[in-house]
Amino acid sequence: MVKLAELVFIPFPCIGHLVSAVELAKLLVQRDERISVTVLLISVPLDPTIQAYVNSLSSNNRIQYIKLPQETIPTDGEPELFLYRIVENHKQPVKDAVTQLAMNANRGTDSSQLAGFVVDMMCSAMIDVADEFGVPTYVFHPASAGFLAIAFHLQSIHDQHNGDAIEFNNPEAELQAPSCANPVPYKALPDFIPGGVSTKAFYNLVRKYRETKGILINTFMELESGAIGSMADGEIPPLYPIGPVINLKTEVEIESSIIIKWLDEQPDSSVVFLCFGSYGSFGSDQTKEIALALEKSGMRFLWTLRKPPPKGKIEYPKDMSDFEEFLPDGFLNRTADVGKVIGWAPQIEILCHRAIGGFVSHCGWNSTLESIYSGVPIATWPQYSEQQLNAFQLVKEYKLAQEIRMDYRKKFGADEHEDVVTAEEIINGLRALMEKDCGTRRRMKEMRDISKKVVTDGGSSHAFLGKFIDDVINNMPRHH
Repeated sequence: MVKLAELVFIPFPCIGHLVSAVELAKLLVQRDERISVTVLLISVPLDPTIQAYVNSLSSNNRIQYIKLPQETIPTDGEPELFLYRIVENHKQPVKDAVTQLAMNANRGTDSSQLAGFVVDMMCSAMIDVADEFGVPTYVFHPASAGFLAIAFHLQSIHDQHNGDAIEFNNPEAELQAPSCANPVPYKALPDFIPGGVSTKAFYNLVRKYRETKGILINTFMELESGAIGSMADGEIPPLYPIGPVINLKTEVEIESSIIIKWLDEQPDSSVVFLCFGSYGSFGSDQTKEIALALEKSGMRFLWTLRKPPPKGKIEYPKDMSDFEEFLPDGFLNRTADVGKVIGWAPQIEILCHRAIGGFVSHCGWNSTLESIYSGVPIATWPQYSEQQLNAFQLVKEYKLAQEIRMDYRKKFGADEHEDVVTAEEIINGLRALMEKDCGTRRRMKEMRDISKKVVTDGGSSHAFLGKFIDDVINNMPRHH
């Protein structure tokens, strides 16, 4: 009996990372019957949506999900290091779970053999655990190739010249990166890069990628050929751009059908959709400016509005029971004919609807791929992490977006007195976004068609996925 090549997936417990990892696992077992996958689920009580998502997952013939026991993560010290601590504290539970898998395989209760680990970009510390089992590790990078290229570039400059590629104390500084045609403004770099404690942790993370057998990236060659090409230097492990890996099935809920019904009544490409991701929320001042802009512009809109976490708390925004208290008096009545304010949103379903003409987005990479897949142009309003860089690349490098702001930034868990984008700025961005015959719209439609072709037989991402599977099979440890 031929043994299956068993891959152990370790996704990071953050909804954007988790969903794309699970979709990748499904893709692999559908593609090749020699592969089986065990997904190890780290449980961290951070995000309520994760719990619901994890509960919806059911093991089927060649994918199994194992929930790891919950570890206590020390929350004192630097909040920026919290994410790295989550991974460090789960090395032992991962080791125990994989030991159990290996024992089952040896007892013959299982027809699979451990072939390797596929770890999330945030989980490269788990390479040490894979090494103990004598199997190769691959990284799954659910963010853009552009971000990965800049991460490698900064890390190698830091290590080789014992310094930084950019003067971190100069807000006007720019980075010349081999992956970008345009100089990257300092303000577009992720907030964990400018020389603090988390910078060191981040460079450690990226340095570990170099020890792996390969990096799977949720992107495609035709979208990010420059960034991908810039990493083919022989120093970086092989790259497999296998995207867009997207979850197209939303758990259809009651709200979903109400929203879709409303969209069905709107003209084609007439509605602007505003949604800022699972962490995205604004304080009351900013919320009022958005409301003012929408009302003044007279545009049709669908707006996802979430309640910001309490000051100083690292929490997720929550759905509101009453939008009225957050919006200007009478706003909902005055805009009732053209707009709808909602909480939870079935994003991909909305983006694929014919009525949607533009997307005001935080530029998280999953949302960006969904927008490309749906052919809907973006107006950039990044919030945290590497979203400013995504926004910069979408506007300047890939020309798939209009700018509201590219360098807007929220501190995670920060207080409300934030930088406020005025209604005037928002209106200008919306008008540019919704222009009927703008180049952005045309390019986005072209990229949509390409993004659907690349994952089919003969497409670039399809070919890279096949190459990855061959590498997994060929690198399988021959002992046992």
